[in-house]
Amino acid sequence: MKASALVRDVFSGRADNVAVQLLRYGIAGLTAATVDTGLLALLTEVFGERLLLLWTAIAFSCGLATTYLLSINWVFSKRNMNRAAELIIFIIIGLVGLGLTELLVWIFAIKLNWHYLLAKVTAATTVFIWNFTAKKLLLFRNK
Repeated sequence: MKASALVRDVFSGRADNVAVQLLRYGIAGLTAATVDTGLLALLTEVFGERLLLLWTAIAFSCGLATTYLLSINWVFSKRNMNRAAELIIFIIIGLVGLGLTELLVWIFAIKLNWHYLLAKVTAATTVFIWNFTAKKLLLFRNK
């Protein structure tokens, strides 16, 4: 695929190509990460680090909602199931991602004393890979 065609496909039309899906998911992921990290920073700066894992869960949930909306409407063009089943599987994948995020933030920020935003970015990078792979294989695979 030519670079110009790839760029065109990333921003318009159906996303049947895995490279296009991955690029779109990257954009969607950056958007969700901005929501997630921005809300985490806001909550932590306003209310303090004492409840960091709660702020992490709240912020992650808002990022998850952003990813869901972008994924079903823009990233993946294949729909293999009804919306209710799709949402349930999406939430399960998200809960695994939340568990990984909480564990990694706890390890890096609380146990190793990293700055909470560095811990969050590190966790988000790992969870991004989990999320894309799980969603592609479980929700939006080609039949």
